[in-house]
Amino acid sequence: MIKNNIEKDIKIKCVEADTTQAALAEKIGKTVQYVNRIVKKDDGVINKTFIQMMEGLGYDIRLTYEKREEK
Repeated sequence: MIKNNIEKDIKIKCVEADTTQAALAEKIGKTVQYVNRIVKKDDGVINKTFIQMMEGLGYDIRLTYEKREEK
Protein backbone atom coordinates (compact mmCIF):
# COMPACT_ATOMS: atom_id res chain seq x y z
CA MET A 1 0.00 0.00 0.00
CA ILE A 2 1.22 3.47 -0.82
CA LYS A 3 1.07 5.60 2.30
CA ASN A 4 1.31 8.88 0.40
CA ASN A 5 -1.67 10.75 -1.01
CA ILE A 6 -0.17 11.46 -4.44
CA GLU A 7 -2.93 13.89 -5.46
CA LYS A 8 -2.48 15.93 -2.28
CA ASP A 9 1.33 15.82 -2.55
CA ILE A 10 1.29 17.15 -6.13
CA LYS A 11 -1.14 19.91 -5.21
CA ILE A 12 0.98 20.94 -2.21
CA LYS A 13 4.18 20.93 -4.27
CA CYS A 14 2.48 23.06 -6.94
CA VAL A 15 1.44 25.58 -4.28
CA GLU A 16 4.96 25.59 -2.80
CA ALA A 17 6.40 26.21 -6.28
CA ASP A 18 3.74 28.87 -6.99
CA THR A 19 2.64 26.98 -10.11
CA THR A 20 -0.44 25.21 -11.43
CA GLN A 21 -0.99 21.69 -12.73
CA ALA A 22 -1.48 23.31 -16.15
CA ALA A 23 1.92 24.99 -15.95
CA LEU A 24 3.46 21.75 -14.70
CA ALA A 25 1.90 19.85 -17.62
CA GLU A 26 3.32 22.36 -20.09
CA LYS A 27 6.75 22.18 -18.44
CA ILE A 28 6.91 18.38 -18.82
CA GLY A 29 5.34 18.34 -22.28
CA LYS A 30 2.05 16.68 -21.32
CA THR A 31 -1.57 17.77 -21.52
CA VAL A 32 -3.41 19.08 -18.47
CA GLN A 33 -5.90 16.24 -18.81
CA TYR A 34 -3.11 13.64 -18.80
CA VAL A 35 -1.45 15.10 -15.69
CA ASN A 36 -4.80 15.29 -13.90
CA ARG A 37 -5.64 11.68 -14.81
CA ILE A 38 -2.25 10.39 -13.63
CA VAL A 39 -2.45 12.34 -10.36
CA LYS A 40 -5.95 11.05 -9.56
CA LYS A 41 -5.31 7.43 -10.60
CA ASP A 42 -4.33 5.28 -7.60
CA ASP A 43 -1.76 3.21 -9.50
CA GLY A 44 -0.86 5.77 -12.16
CA VAL A 45 2.42 7.01 -10.72
CA ILE A 46 3.83 3.85 -9.19
CA ASN A 47 3.91 0.60 -11.17
CA LYS A 48 1.20 -1.76 -9.90
CA THR A 49 3.50 -4.82 -10.13
CA PHE A 50 6.15 -3.05 -8.04
CA ILE A 51 3.53 -2.34 -5.38
CA GLN A 52 2.39 -5.97 -5.40
CA MET A 53 6.00 -7.20 -5.05
CA MET A 54 6.71 -4.90 -2.11
CA GLU A 55 3.42 -5.84 -0.44
CA GLY A 56 4.28 -9.51 -1.01
CA LEU A 57 7.51 -8.87 0.88
CA GLY A 58 5.56 -7.28 3.72
CA TYR A 59 6.30 -3.62 2.96
CA ASP A 60 4.20 -0.50 2.58
CA ILE A 61 5.57 2.24 0.34
CA ARG A 62 6.20 5.78 1.53
CA LEU A 63 7.58 8.28 -0.97
CA THR A 64 9.84 11.11 0.14
CA TYR A 65 10.58 14.23 -1.84
CA GLU A 66 13.90 16.06 -1.83
CA LYS A 67 14.23 19.43 -3.55
CA ARG A 68 17.15 19.49 -5.99
CA GLU A 69 19.69 22.24 -5.70
CA GLU A 70 19.27 24.85 -8.42
CA LYS A 71 22.23 25.09 -10.78
